[in-house]
Amino acid sequence: MRLRSELMTRIAHRVREWGITHKEAADRLGVTQPRLNDLLNGRINKFGLDALVKLTGPAHFHLKLEIEDEKEVAE
Repeated sequence: MRLRSELMTRIAHRVREWGITHKEAADRLGVTQPRLNDLLNGRINKFGLDALVKLTGPAHFHLKLEIEDEKEVAE
Protein backbone atom coordinates (compact mmCIF):
# COMPACT_ATOMS: atom_id res chain seq x y z
CA MET A 1 0.00 0.00 0.00
CA ARG A 2 2.85 2.39 0.81
CA LEU A 3 4.50 1.83 -2.56
CA ARG A 4 1.21 2.43 -4.39
CA SER A 5 0.71 5.63 -2.45
CA GLU A 6 4.21 6.88 -3.24
CA LEU A 7 3.87 6.12 -6.94
CA MET A 8 0.46 7.75 -7.14
CA THR A 9 1.68 10.89 -5.38
CA ARG A 10 4.73 11.26 -7.61
CA ILE A 11 2.84 10.66 -10.85
CA ALA A 12 0.11 13.12 -9.86
CA HIS A 13 2.75 15.70 -8.98
CA ARG A 14 4.45 15.17 -12.35
CA VAL A 15 1.14 15.66 -14.18
CA ARG A 16 0.59 18.94 -12.35
CA GLU A 17 4.15 20.02 -13.23
CA TRP A 18 3.37 19.59 -16.90
CA GLY A 19 0.86 22.43 -16.73
CA ILE A 20 -1.30 20.97 -19.47
CA THR A 21 -4.99 20.15 -19.73
CA HIS A 22 -6.37 16.94 -18.27
CA LYS A 23 -7.09 15.70 -21.77
CA GLU A 24 -3.48 16.27 -22.85
CA ALA A 25 -2.16 14.65 -19.66
CA ALA A 26 -4.46 11.64 -20.07
CA ASP A 27 -3.30 11.23 -23.67
CA ARG A 28 0.34 11.52 -22.61
CA LEU A 29 -0.12 8.83 -19.96
CA GLY A 30 -2.27 6.63 -22.20
CA VAL A 31 -5.30 6.66 -19.88
CA THR A 32 -8.82 8.04 -20.04
CA GLN A 33 -9.72 11.36 -18.44
CA PRO A 34 -11.84 9.67 -15.74
CA ARG A 35 -8.85 7.43 -14.93
CA LEU A 36 -6.59 10.48 -14.72
CA ASN A 37 -9.09 12.17 -12.40
CA ASP A 38 -9.00 9.11 -10.13
CA LEU A 39 -5.22 9.42 -10.02
CA LEU A 40 -5.19 13.15 -9.36
CA ASN A 41 -7.83 12.80 -6.64
CA GLY A 42 -5.85 10.10 -4.82
CA ARG A 43 -8.31 7.24 -5.28
CA ILE A 44 -5.69 4.64 -4.45
CA ASN A 45 -8.22 1.79 -4.28
CA LYS A 46 -8.75 2.17 -8.05
CA PHE A 47 -5.09 1.44 -8.90
CA GLY A 48 -3.11 -1.72 -8.56
CA LEU A 49 0.65 -1.58 -8.29
CA ASP A 50 1.03 -2.88 -11.85
CA ALA A 51 -1.15 -0.09 -13.27
CA LEU A 52 0.90 2.57 -11.49
CA VAL A 53 4.18 1.00 -12.59
CA LYS A 54 2.98 1.19 -16.20
CA LEU A 55 2.46 4.94 -15.79
CA THR A 56 6.03 5.58 -14.65
CA GLY A 57 7.39 5.38 -18.21
CA PRO A 58 5.07 7.99 -19.73
CA ALA A 59 5.60 10.13 -16.62
CA HIS A 60 9.37 9.93 -17.24
CA PHE A 61 10.33 8.15 -14.04
CA HIS A 62 12.96 5.46 -13.70
CA LEU A 63 11.67 2.85 -11.29
CA LYS A 64 14.12 0.77 -9.31
CA LEU A 65 12.85 -2.05 -7.12
CA GLU A 66 15.13 -3.51 -4.51
CA ILE A 67 14.32 -6.44 -2.27
CA GLU A 68 16.42 -7.11 0.81
CA ASP A 69 16.34 -10.22 2.92
CA GLU A 70 15.67 -9.22 6.53
CA LYS A 71 18.10 -11.88 7.71
CA GLU A 72 20.96 -10.43 5.67
CA VAL A 73 20.20 -6.86 6.80
CA ALA A 74 20.22 -7.87 10.48
CA GLU A 75 23.61 -9.60 10.26
